[in-house]
Amino acid sequence: MKRVKVGLIGTGRIGKLHVENLSVRIPAAEVVAVADPFIEGAKEVAAKFDINTVTSDYKEILSIPEVEAVFICSPTDTHAQCIMEAAVAGKHIFCEKPLDLSLDKIRMVLDAVEKAGVKLMVGFNRRFDPNFAKVQQMVKAGKVGIPHILKITSRDPEPPPAEYVKVSGGIFLDMTIHDFDMTRFVLDTEVTEVYAKATVLIDPAIGKAGDADTAITTLFFENGAIGSIDNSRKAVYGYDQRLEVFGSEGMVMIDNNTPDNHTYYNKKGSHGSLPLNFFMDRYVESYSIETESFIDAVVHDKEVPVSGKDGLMSVAIGLAARKSVIENRPVKLNEIL
Repeated sequence: MKRVKVGLIGTGRIGKLHVENLSVRIPAAEVVAVADPFIEGAKEVAAKFDINTVTSDYKEILSIPEVEAVFICSPTDTHAQCIMEAAVAGKHIFCEKPLDLSLDKIRMVLDAVEKAGVKLMVGFNRRFDPNFAKVQQMVKAGKVGIPHILKITSRDPEPPPAEYVKVSGGIFLDMTIHDFDMTRFVLDTEVTEVYAKATVLIDPAIGKAGDADTAITTLFFENGAIGSIDNSRKAVYGYDQRLEVFGSEGMVMIDNNTPDNHTYYNKKGSHGSLPLNFFMDRYVESYSIETESFIDAVVHDKEVPVSGKDGLMSVAIGLAARKSVIENRPVKLNEIL
């Protein structure tokens, strides 16, 4: 069996997860090099998974002839440059979201990838979660008829540090971007208009950093459906991830994942376990399936399941939502694109 030689850039939390999946769960992949400016962290990852090449400079990975594909798990502001250099080097590319916070820069990235003739997949892992994938399959099969309303609830268990907020692009481009992508994935149509409201109800430091921690976004779609997304940076009961699609012939929904499915009854009522409390616990399976799908596309020369256009559109919706909040009005997508 052909094994894809992989170089990974960025050995932080998400980079470590990808290295583990590639090394332990994906037989068709082999991580041969990792890079991170924090070299000690990179060395720890390399030692754990028996990776020979460790460097603080990602350019060294791009110069290794045997490396066929790179995983870009570095900070957002490095993504575009890494992608363009990897494309020139002839490497297939998996990049965590977002590609960049600028649509013009994303277009430059997509042009570079097309010119080089390499694959680019964007890391929207929730598409590969079996629960969300089931909803998408049922909607596509017409089980709910014509979709009328899509509702997504996405609430984190704890807010991020204000220092992170300052460089993340804000709630719409860091958090809700996953939900924006999910709407396009589930309904298989494009967003035409966005109306968002956002405020600070949890951490004043987030407001001082120029962001919000609570938001509701209404979306209008080409197929006539309406969507609603509610976000909070802090749900005291855990990581709240729910979705519902209502249509002319029925409704399909998914609830939260819990550590177990027990229900305890007593004179005070019924009780069950709280939702899983961390995104890497909730979506552990999706990350593995996502990684395997990219490697499979490289091995068999297939189209990747999440394209550069998907990355572009999710950022465009996020920018429209941010503009809507700032200007207190609905924003058409064609104002952004």
